[in-house]
Amino acid sequence: MNQEEKIKSFTDLICWQEGHKLVLDVYKITKLFPKEEMFGLVSQMRRCAVSITSNIAEGFSRYSYSDKARFYSISQGSVTELQNQLLIARDVGYLDNEKFNDIAKQSVLVHKLISGLIKKSKSILNS
Repeated sequence: MNQEEKIKSFTDLICWQEGHKLVLDVYKITKLFPKEEMFGLVSQMRRCAVSITSNIAEGFSRYSYSDKARFYSISQGSVTELQNQLLIARDVGYLDNEKFNDIAKQSVLVHKLISGLIKKSKSILNS
């Protein structure tokens, strides 16, 4: 998207697009987890990942910049929660280091992009 194009939907946000990739990655890796984790770690990781993009979408739809920043902050918290769950999955042997590193790298990118949304919302709010 070039600078002349306006962001019309939450799906136009690079942050949401990268978050969506993260959600798809989480669904892909958790398919390989043991069946006994279906209602444990698998369910938690999937809900957490979906929360990331859901809160970006909800924040985008808010008119108040303080509301936007709040929902983006919730999204960022979900990224951090997912990062913790990824560490657990790796440490109990559900993820090898390569898969862990790939998805962890994506989660760091999403976290940074959300930070940008939060900073932008707060700067507009405080101007």
